Amino acid sequence: MLEIKNLTKQYNENVIFKSLNLTVNDGEVLSVVGPSGIGKTTLIKIMAGLETANDGEIILNGNPINTNGESSDVNIGMIFQDFNLFPNYTVIENITLAPVNVSKQPKSEAIKQAKELLDSLGMLEKADLYPYQLSGGQKQRAAIARALAMNPQILAYDEPTSGLDEASTHQVTEVVKALKERGVTQVIITHDQPFAEAVSDRMFDFATEVQR
Repeated sequence: MLEIKNLTKQYNENVIFKSLNLTVNDGEVLSVVGPSGIGKTTLIKIMAGLETANDGEIILNGNPINTNGESSDVNIGMIFQDFNLFPNYTVIENITLAPVNVSKQPKSEAIKQAKELLDSLGMLEKADLYPYQLSGGQKQRAAIARALAMNPQILAYDEPTSGLDEASTHQVTEVVKALKERGVTQVIITHDQPFAEAVSDRMFDFATEVQR
């Protein structure tokens, strides 16, 4: 589904990684593992169009993704480490904001879809709460629902269990497994080895596989 070829990223003379090659299969859960600070998050941001690459290409379903900062029609749902939920919006408002304002989806349809997503994630009763009223695991599930609302081709997570307690980590683990059962392709950036082992079809060891 996704193919990364000879991808290189550097800041001035500081090479983050070079000639990176990686494939992601349709419906697969792939975890990119390794310690913090070695470039894993930079990789996923390039995939999502939030960072530029210096060289190389990314191909999704046969179509090249722009890696030079130009706009792209590729829809990769990014789930950030700190959730990035808008604090002054309720859960359901966070989820419907992009479908209504970016995709121009009728509000009634967006709300219906948001409720269905929340229900599937065990979060429907939290729809009218604000982020500060949620646990870490609940915030993560709300962020996942928000990403799914844009019908992404791939869900991309940046350290989804970072800062979560054991119960919240278990919740996120179960959500990733449930989405896998639905055939959702997922790429996970993590240094949490037990979590990666619990959810992944395959793991890519960034520290040993990537050139610098």
